[in-house]
Amino acid sequence: MFEIKKICCIGAGYVGGPTCSVIAHMCPKVKVTVVDVNEARIRAWNSDTLPIYEPGLKEVVESCRGKNLFFSTSIDDAIREADLVFISVLSNPEFLAEGTAIKDLKNPDRVLIGGDETPEGQKAVRALCAIYEQWVPKEKILTTNTWSSELSKLAANAFLAQRISSINSISALCEATGADVEEVARAIGMDQRIGNKFLKASVGFGGSCFQKDVLNLVYLCEALNLPEVARYWQQVIDMNDYQRRRFASRIIDSLFNTVTDKKIAILGFAFKKDTGDTRESSSIYISKYLMDEGAKLHIYDPKVLEEQIILDLSLPGVSEDNKVSRLVTISKDPYEACDGAHALVICTEWDMFKELDYERIHKKMLKPAFIFDGRRVLDELHNELQRIGFQIETIGKKVSAKRIPFASSSDIPKFSLQDPPLKKPRV
Repeated sequence: MFEIKKICCIGAGYVGGPTCSVIAHMCPKVKVTVVDVNEARIRAWNSDTLPIYEPGLKEVVESCRGKNLFFSTSIDDAIREADLVFISVLSNPEFLAEGTAIKDLKNPDRVLIGGDETPEGQKAVRALCAIYEQWVPKEKILTTNTWSSELSKLAANAFLAQRISSINSISALCEATGADVEEVARAIGMDQRIGNKFLKASVGFGGSCFQKDVLNLVYLCEALNLPEVARYWQQVIDMNDYQRRRFASRIIDSLFNTVTDKKIAILGFAFKKDTGDTRESSSIYISKYLMDEGAKLHIYDPKVLEEQIILDLSLPGVSEDNKVSRLVTISKDPYEACDGAHALVICTEWDMFKELDYERIHKKMLKPAFIFDGRRVLDELHNELQRIGFQIETIGKKVSAKRIPFASSSDIPKFSLQDPPLKKPRV
């Protein structure tokens, strides 16, 4: 059988970098070269400060970089030299979750390899199987034709996104009825036919994959004249947009129907904890809706760089003119972000937010002081936070028995929950 000794991976991003680093780590006799046109990114991969944050990644890279793992901009040379080129020979979709990518790569649920049903295609499939078999049990390596492989990737992410949108739809019902979405999720999750994964209500899903893959599925269905199927999956995206808008509207409503010139602390900007990735983060959209109402945002995230936050909030469709420079301040720590704020909004479920000194934060905030927990990370602290004096609003549950009364104002939010969601580009 043909043996792969040299691999080239085109693209040193969130997938290519970690995936090929783990392959090099697990297959010390295979030379792995990751190439990219972005010189700054390649320099970062060759430095002590990697371009992405992922638990365990730095240790994996440092264990084999310069031995059998290389990062380069010499794309043509790497392709010429390689026995296998990722992204151009076969379909090998990844099923990684950011924050646990290294663990997922070392101990995957399955490895899916698709190839053409030709002698050459099957030869390539067998060769790649041999690479993964060096650390993955054979029964976890699935081989299919190319279409099955690609659709499996889209369908897997669509099903996961669907579960999140489903529990988020129930969270709205819980808030209207007095139920607790965490209790509902626990109850239905104990049904073995349903299971308890991806039943965590939140301010909405983000990341590079869920929305992109669902929209790819929608596009395929429309192109193949399956409009009913396309509309079904589009609802997953529409519900996610609705959840973000609903949360932002709740913030504005609680703050006496206006946030104009009010300081609001945004805690967390990454789309989820244990990553610095902000792509399609709900924090971007919550920030947009609050900026549209004139709120002054002070944003803190432990892993996202200031330049990235400013870049994301300056994108067309998010803000215009010099709105970001006028309304956004990047804070160095959560206490600085909350100092003098009317409200703090938790948008990312970083563990550190459970351990903050909320007595200290409350003393420095304007009164009444509000907490809006978009990730349900403070559930165990509600009694203590109320004792301190916070007004608490969270996803899928009524916390405060008594709301501080306020007079209705004609200054209602400029956006409506019934407005069509922002049009998303289809990939």
